[in-house]
Amino acid sequence: MKKLYFRLMGIACFLFLITSCISRKDRLQSGFVYAQEKIPGLVLDLRYFGVHNFTGRPVAGYERPVLILSRKAVRALKKVQKDLKKKGLALKVFDAYRPQRAVSSFEAWARDANDTIAKAEFYPDVDKHDLFRLGYLAAKSGHTRGSTVDLTLIDIQTGEELDMGSPFDLFGEISHQNTAKITELQKKNRQILRQAMLDHHFKDYHEEWWHFTLIDEPFPDTYFDFPVN
Repeated sequence: MKKLYFRLMGIACFLFLITSCISRKDRLQSGFVYAQEKIPGLVLDLRYFGVHNFTGRPVAGYERPVLILSRKAVRALKKVQKDLKKKGLALKVFDAYRPQRAVSSFEAWARDANDTIAKAEFYPDVDKHDLFRLGYLAAKSGHTRGSTVDLTLIDIQTGEELDMGSPFDLFGEISHQNTAKITELQKKNRQILRQAMLDHHFKDYHEEWWHFTLIDEPFPDTYFDFPVN
């Protein structure tokens, strides 16, 4: 009886694991994939899953440290990564698909004048109430459509980020694509990233050097809210 009991328990555990995996996959919206499973050498620094972001805390909807993008955007990004490898470079990604609940939480955060724990690092010269008006945040974000990505470049040999003149999510003029506040080397590094993305049908965003959207995105009018899981 004991052998039968343990055998049945083993089968039950196996079935539980299989069911858990299937359930997780089922929660992923049709047309989306886990980018880190499809793009070799992709480096992730998923800021909104943790506390190192402009809110200073994990963001609503980011339940696991995984990177989700539309299948079409991943195919294009994989080509970018392949081209960059020839130059000894690779992509580091900070954010991609973002559920609508996260965007809504940013709106609530912006209304709280007393919550400024990350101001010194991320928006030292901008009032948080102005972040939406100035275009750094949006009530309807391209990220929520699933084909927008925030990223930078790293040196494959050292793993170090290239100097872009400002860090990811620093809200201010120095992060604008055409700012005059950075050095020639920093401009060159930004241009390498920008051109690599444009070559594979992404478009840039004036206010943020790290922000790119697939031009022919598959869900141009749909704002999703499934969790990052």
